[in-house]
Amino acid sequence: MYAKKYKAAICALLFSAMLHSCTKDFQEINTDPEASATIQPAFVFTKALYDGAKNNLTLLLGTMQYTTSFNDVAGFGSKYVSSQSQQSSAQFGNAYYQEINEITMVIDAVKTNPEQVNLLAAARIWRAYCFARTTDLYGDIPYAEAAQGYNSANYKPAYDPQRTIYLDLLKELEESALSLNEAKATFGQADLIYAGNTTKWKKFAYSLMLRLGMRMTKVDIALAETWVKKAIAGGVITEDADIAKINYLSAGQDINKNPIALTLYNGDYIKADGTSNQEGGKYQNSFITYMKTNKDPRLGILSVVYVNGVADTSMAIQKGMPATFSSKPADFVTYSEPNQKTVLALGGAKLIYTTAETDFLLAEANLRGWYAAGNAATLYEAGIKAAMKQWAIIVPADGTISDLQINTYIKYHPFNTGGTFDEKMQQIYTEYWLAIFPDAQEAFSSYRRTGYPALVPVVYVGNATGGRIFRRMLYPLSEQNLNRTSLDAAIARQGPDDFMTRIWWDKL
Repeated sequence: MYAKKYKAAICALLFSAMLHSCTKDFQEINTDPEASATIQPAFVFTKALYDGAKNNLTLLLGTMQYTTSFNDVAGFGSKYVSSQSQQSSAQFGNAYYQEINEITMVIDAVKTNPEQVNLLAAARIWRAYCFARTTDLYGDIPYAEAAQGYNSANYKPAYDPQRTIYLDLLKELEESALSLNEAKATFGQADLIYAGNTTKWKKFAYSLMLRLGMRMTKVDIALAETWVKKAIAGGVITEDADIAKINYLSAGQDINKNPIALTLYNGDYIKADGTSNQEGGKYQNSFITYMKTNKDPRLGILSVVYVNGVADTSMAIQKGMPATFSSKPADFVTYSEPNQKTVLALGGAKLIYTTAETDFLLAEANLRGWYAAGNAATLYEAGIKAAMKQWAIIVPADGTISDLQINTYIKYHPFNTGGTFDEKMQQIYTEYWLAIFPDAQEAFSSYRRTGYPALVPVVYVGNATGGRIFRRMLYPLSEQNLNRTSLDAAIARQGPDDFMTRIWWDKL
């Protein structure tokens, strides 16, 4: 009996010692030495820039008739196949999970420190950019209560009307631009767009204001005029040195590679032979035919056809694929696809806002009498020049188009000074469609507002739109399960969660 008690006591002492040794260093052992207990605004800001720039709904490349596929899944954007409808919800989930949460964390971390006014301004401007891209796809979305799950345990945020969102985004841009102070600290090299240059951030803010102001021309012309004039007076991007862009690397981690190029490269074109293409992607005939017919010098920069396994940029052989194919055509290899050296350049820059966009928007402002200092014809030509020159910014070694080529194109495509307002708008925004590629989301917004380019919808068996081009994207199914009350309120206000429901600024 004594021996048993002795053994039990020894075991108890050993267990106690082991327990003490396990618990006395518990906090130290279970703390990541490389993690920070508090947010590092510069690091999170960099991540928010990367995530905001990569969050592109690439299926819209098909919708805007740049690309297509014989594969129903990959070709949803150009075919509108009902069974693949939920692809359209991707940006909603990604935006809140990534850049909107991240940039809100940055704002919360710096907003009370007057010495960090430039950090706060840049974060607010980027947040406005990210929210604008999201609301332009879906309409009403969570805004005022968004990104409050961590701080306030609000997991069911209300959806705000898009008009309310727009007015606040414009306010955010104006206040941020006015608050920038060259004498204060910046994000420096953590700022992937401007490396802390406050003058350029101000121009970016006013340029976004110009973009959003023009969005409202169909729904509230007086409000549009007010904000467009305010943006112009504040100073917008008019020089290539000021464009908003992020530079990428061709090697290393995927986050450091051009996000649109990476998506296309991995999905369709990694083998670079014109035929070994799992997703079946090619340029759509609308895009290639338009450039070829108009002898657009960008065609040889953007497009190739593989001949005996070798990429050929000759204009004569470029050919776009119809969006109506449901299986791989026998002549698949003969259709044009993106150039590996330019559109698919993993180290190519991602352009977020360009001089060309400003030129085309100002050309419209002049037509409307909102910009007396400009001339629509001159601005139209400047937009074409800037759009062609920007490929040398994206990929300096392979994107150069000569002045002779540019001037020749303009010579044979002069601005129709004697045309109607609508005819002039068609010229401006057809060129805008060419200029904004491959940012199909901005092309999609411009198309819905202006009606240009005059794309002919694809009629494909089993489509979700009745053979019409989308007007908006669908909310994620997860919102029905996790935030149903707020979602239902938005649908009751805006209209059915349907591809053809028009958002606030997209009126007939």
